[in-house]
Amino acid sequence: MMPAARESLLDAAYAALDLRPWSAVRMVDVAATAAVSRQTLYNEFGSKEGLARALVRREADAYLAGIDRALAVHGDARERLVSAAGWTFTAARGNALLRALLTGCWSERLPSPTLSAVPSSSAVPAQRRADGPLPSPGDLVSAVRDRAVAVLGGPGAARSDAADLARACELAVRLALSCVAAPPAGENGVTELVRGALQRS
Repeated sequence: MMPAARESLLDAAYAALDLRPWSAVRMVDVAATAAVSRQTLYNEFGSKEGLARALVRREADAYLAGIDRALAVHGDARERLVSAAGWTFTAARGNALLRALLTGCWSERLPSPTLSAVPSSSAVPAQRRADGPLPSPGDLVSAVRDRAVAVLGGPGAARSDAADLARACELAVRLALSCVAAPPAGENGVTELVRGALQRS
């Protein structure tokens, strides 16, 4: 199957979540929305659980790709961490599935696949990856921290500098996650909060 068709199926499944809880999403409707046969959908994902895992994996990957973009902006390390925190808040605010991934709070409206790996017999590499372990909130925080240290630490950075950078990044991400749970007032509330915290740390 073409990757574009897989993405269309995932888009259709994601859009269905706006209309009804995951338990009421039917595979036949997802296939029809994506203009493919139901058999094609099952060939690609194996089951509704496989589709859920692929959907969750895609949201995690998209979040981390956004983190990479945020860390690549111009500015010093603090401003790049502020950018990553801002992305975390903005992305999670508009995406219930990502919010659940980042906080571990899964509502009954969402798919909630187990985070541990499941047996996979899929011939589709992307599905075998989705059937592997899915990230927990702690895994995502660690992934962001490790990416920030790799991008901002630079080669030859002192060990103590890398440790300070890792702590600053974890602080920025955890502050952003607290803002996801309890949004601050004002349009720039998250970035100002994180900028101020990093300035004092």
